Amino acid sequence: MKQRHTLIVQVEDHPGVLNRVVSLMRRRSFNIDSITVGHSEQPGVSRMTIVVLGEDDEIEQVGKQLYKLMEVLKVTDITGQNCVAHELALIKVAAKPQHRAEVLQIAQIYEAKVVDISPSTLLLEVTGTEQKIDGLLVMLRAFGIRELVRTGSIAMLRGGASATGRAQARIKRDRDGVAAGDAFAVAD
Repeated sequence: MKQRHTLIVQVEDHPGVLNRVVSLMRRRSFNIDSITVGHSEQPGVSRMTIVVLGEDDEIEQVGKQLYKLMEVLKVTDITGQNCVAHELALIKVAAKPQHRAEVLQIAQIYEAKVVDISPSTLLLEVTGTEQKIDGLLVMLRAFGIRELVRTGSIAMLRGGASATGRAQARIKRDRDGVAAGDAFAVAD
């Protein structure tokens, strides 16, 4: 049965890496639900969080295919693991003076911050689970959402577990010229 999978992919920070990863997934007919890329704790290494719908064996095959890309250092499927997954959203809401207090009250309930204000709008910033952001959007639609942007999910395992723990060793092995044969990883 198809389900949403969250993959953490560590890659060398080189031009074109994102394009190669996305192209590989497109060739395998996967629709990426969200993809977020940013710097990691290691200089020269970026971390991708990719949310994709698929069956377990299909996702495992994608992970193995990703390892064939030179810049991919580690792929970990953290689906079903004890993790924190959050998104960031900026929401510009129509807020006429007679409704402004109500919009602010809803924002407070959802722990959203006001980051800009104009005579006719409020710009809210909210972080949290996909469900939390969806809930806030439902509440704000009645006032009129003028503009919306969401980052997509980023995720990290809770506690001492790490989805990226072995990537540094793999970088060293690769740079030493030893063939790396790491298999697709599932977080402990």
